[in-house]
Amino acid sequence: MTAIALTIAGSDSGGGAGIQADLKTFSALGVYGTSVLTALTAQNTQGVSAIHDVPADFITAQIDAVFSDIDVDAVKIGMLSQVATIEAVAKGLREHQPKSIILDPVMVAESGDPLLAESAVSALVTHLFPLADLITPNLHEAARLLGCDMANDRSAMEEQAQALISLGAKAVLLKGGHAEGKDASDVLLIAGQEPVWLTAPFVDTKNTHGTGCSLSSAIAAECAKGTNLVEATQAAKSWLSQAIAHADSLSIGKGAGPVHHFHALWKAHK
Repeated sequence: MTAIALTIAGSDSGGGAGIQADLKTFSALGVYGTSVLTALTAQNTQGVSAIHDVPADFITAQIDAVFSDIDVDAVKIGMLSQVATIEAVAKGLREHQPKSIILDPVMVAESGDPLLAESAVSALVTHLFPLADLITPNLHEAARLLGCDMANDRSAMEEQAQALISLGAKAVLLKGGHAEGKDASDVLLIAGQEPVWLTAPFVDTKNTHGTGCSLSSAIAAECAKGTNLVEATQAAKSWLSQAIAHADSLSIGKGAGPVHHFHALWKAHK
């Protein structure tokens, strides 16, 4: 059987994040990728200059088209900028009931440009937290979801992960890549279980565009293969760490370049 994953997210015209990063990740990990576009962004390595939201009824049409024909094993959800978008995605997922759903609550681009309307934050929690098997916020996103200060140590990260579960999430991967320190440490908390810490060496590079998109899609890819959530998250973290470590071997754009999704497949370039 072919492992199949679906990304429901926005398009990054620069190719480093969003739908493009998700499909690259799926392919790099041996999973067939399908897609539902929620928004188009005019974007490059330096920022986002414009966003065009896809109408909710067309999002529904895309979801129905994929699920009516293709046996999707896992879904990754990324950029959902408007309330109507969130409601359309939630309705489609409730109807089609995929096996695994990974929700990356994308709020801000790597450049700092906002990607989620303030009015849509509560809709994200209300409609999609109960459907998702895992949510993958970074420290900034967790703080915004909870209306509190950003966590600055492991104890605070565990507390905020638990608070997100109290909001309805089944499991939380709180990503600590924005924290100060020599390690990039994330905490995985599954409701009713002890926290699992995942640590990788911090890589000193500006080329981290698409890290959040790529990590959540890598977890979805591993889940599509039938891997359990803990092992899927560990494998995805390991793969992304290498993608970041090899990012500087690419030369893309004038700003924050992408991670190297195909670091294990492409020949080394000088």
